[in-house]
Amino acid sequence: MKRVTIIGGSLGGLFAANLLHRAGWDVQVYERVNEQLAERGAGVVTHPELFEILARIGITDDKIGVEVPSRITLDHGGAVIGEHPHPQILTAWGRLYALLRAALPEQRYHCGKHLVDVTQAPGLAKAHFADGTTVEAELLIAADGIRSSVRQVLAPAIAPTYAGYIAWRGLVEEHTLSAATHRQLFGHFGFCLPPREQMLGYPVAGAFNAMEAGQRRYNFVWYRPADEAEVLRLSTDAAGHVYEKGIPPPLIAPGVIGEMRAAAEQTLSPQFAEVVARTVQPFFQPIYDLESPSLVYGRAVLLGDSAFVARPHCGMGVTKAAGDALALTEWLSKLPVDAALAAYSAERVAYGKRIVAHARHLGAYMQAQLRTEQEMRMAERYRTPEAVMRETAVPPGAHLVDA
Repeated sequence: MKRVTIIGGSLGGLFAANLLHRAGWDVQVYERVNEQLAERGAGVVTHPELFEILARIGITDDKIGVEVPSRITLDHGGAVIGEHPHPQILTAWGRLYALLRAALPEQRYHCGKHLVDVTQAPGLAKAHFADGTTVEAELLIAADGIRSSVRQVLAPAIAPTYAGYIAWRGLVEEHTLSAATHRQLFGHFGFCLPPREQMLGYPVAGAFNAMEAGQRRYNFVWYRPADEAEVLRLSTDAAGHVYEKGIPPPLIAPGVIGEMRAAAEQTLSPQFAEVVARTVQPFFQPIYDLESPSLVYGRAVLLGDSAFVARPHCGMGVTKAAGDALALTEWLSKLPVDAALAAYSAERVAYGKRIVAHARHLGAYMQAQLRTEQEMRMAERYRTPEAVMRETAVPPGAHLVDA
């Protein structure tokens, strides 16, 4: 039985762990956080490919998320100015995490393991942790996200590139919404399109994966331009400390939250302004692009957000990580390890580049600067309600247009 070390115990790592475990590998997952990962305030858009991969793991729960029949766009006054039929199931990060953790034997998941180095020997990769321990395996998978420690060791020149805008995010409890807003917004994938901004939202499972009416939540993502100086200002807590790699949500300065809520009142439809106002703990994420020219470094491979990060407009982050895990597992079942890794890299680099390029096009009109003729052309193409509803969070190939 070949051994595999997986660095990162979030969704990408869990997809890889479950698939390889079922394919006969000796799987061990090492997560930096010292306890079970906390529920994150993030929604997840699902796609048919994601459900197919979950089924391969044995997860066929018919209550993974909330199904909506269509997409709507609201104008500044709250009127519906567009509707596009697109049935889709929308879920929450915590729901998928709970299902994937439960599917993997508990003894194969290790918390509190902070990777500090990766070394290699012929046919082996060794992971060295801050507690002084070392583990070795025939394969090491980096599933530790956009700031991947593994990638920083093996390919330090590969780094995220800031896109020029941020996304405010949050979850609001269903029962706190007014009857009018609930009626107009909750049953749809909704959009609002202020100039050079975009607000979207959709219903997801509630706390402890509750799916009952009244116990669910509404997830929102609000994209707003911000230069790098503004990101640092937003990342400064009330005591003046700057968190350059991301400020924890509870530490966002009250004044910053107040500015954001005031901007929502002025800029968004009344329904979305209410969603923002009633979200207890909003947070923001700077938007980045990340592309890796190769996913293989000896017996170490990149997977999920450690390899490619596409702007969230594609809604493909979780599905792409699951697809990476499935492709890697299938190549390893067909070829010797080194040949399998080369085939995996070739397939998923091409796929990752395609998604990143499409996500750039979708987000072009929110960029602080449009530097090229192509960027300006894409901004014009994707700023209409029809284009946004048709293209956002849709798998590549379904509505993908030529670059």
